[in-house]
Amino acid sequence: MENELPDIYCPFPQRTNPHVGHVREHLDTWTRNTGLVHRDSARDRFEQADFGAFVGMVYPTADSKNLDLVADWFVWLFLVDDQLDDGHLGRSPDRVRDVVALMQSVVEGTGTGTLANERLPAAVIALTDLWERTTPAAAAHWRRRFAWHLITYLTTATTWEAGNRADGVVPAEATYVEKRRHTGAIHVCMDLIEIVAGIEAPESVHNDPRFITALEASCNVVCWANDVYSYEKEQVLGEIHNLVHLVRHHRGFGKQQALEHVCAEIATETERFLAAEAELLAARPQLTWMLEPYLDGMRSWMRGNLDWSRQTPRYNPADVSQYKEPEQYLEATVLGVGQD
Repeated sequence: MENELPDIYCPFPQRTNPHVGHVREHLDTWTRNTGLVHRDSARDRFEQADFGAFVGMVYPTADSKNLDLVADWFVWLFLVDDQLDDGHLGRSPDRVRDVVALMQSVVEGTGTGTLANERLPAAVIALTDLWERTTPAAAAHWRRRFAWHLITYLTTATTWEAGNRADGVVPAEATYVEKRRHTGAIHVCMDLIEIVAGIEAPESVHNDPRFITALEASCNVVCWANDVYSYEKEQVLGEIHNLVHLVRHHRGFGKQQALEHVCAEIATETERFLAAEAELLAARPQLTWMLEPYLDGMRSWMRGNLDWSRQTPRYNPADVSQYKEPEQYLEATVLGVGQD
């Protein structure tokens, strides 16, 4: 099945971080301490996914402390996303509104919003720890942008996607492409490049059309490649939010034609990134010291995501049966909302 996937164009070198062994141990401890993963079936699936290897591929230059931090963000995002995508919660928008409000209160610094004797969901406990470790030294404008991206991810994934599922709505391709960058939380991950690289990009860079184009294109490459590799899994789950599925639905393409179409679009976005990158570096030579590591972080994301997707059993089409019973690997305590 795997060899049916068209080759995805990626001109960037394969790299990995030397601290992957350490980060695997760290993730095991952190997920136990926060309660994010504790049942044996969930632990087995978590270890098979090998998020330590993934984070090492997409942040190959991070030091050990920062790699631990971004790895924890990764795991938090993936586990919350699994709850919303694979579980019953993702089809019930109203039922997760309260836990999203709790997360928002952590990010906005307004407290947890619960009584002292109420037990917080594991995802909120973990988010509190992440927020306290990530934001103290960050610039105010970075914190605002990061918080907006995080809340937009949570609200888009829990309202727009869940609403579409509940109503049986298949979104238009253009709408999906715009929303996908948020539902995939890729903006959150790209923001973390500044933390990992120890740089602070001024607002003028973030508002530069060439930077916006490079960022948008790299985010699209990551999200669409994910859609290609997760297509089989998501078909089993009846998931409509996948670009390959939408191309088939709206254009009447067969499976192979749709896969090839999306892979061609990924190649186009990669070229769009390269053009914007060259224009940005030529236009702002005085900021090369800051732009190069930022753009390198985007390249690492495009390449590392592809390398991990090719090797992780998470998207293995030969093992899609594991997704037919998501209650076997989803932890109800992550969002603290019953899975009846």
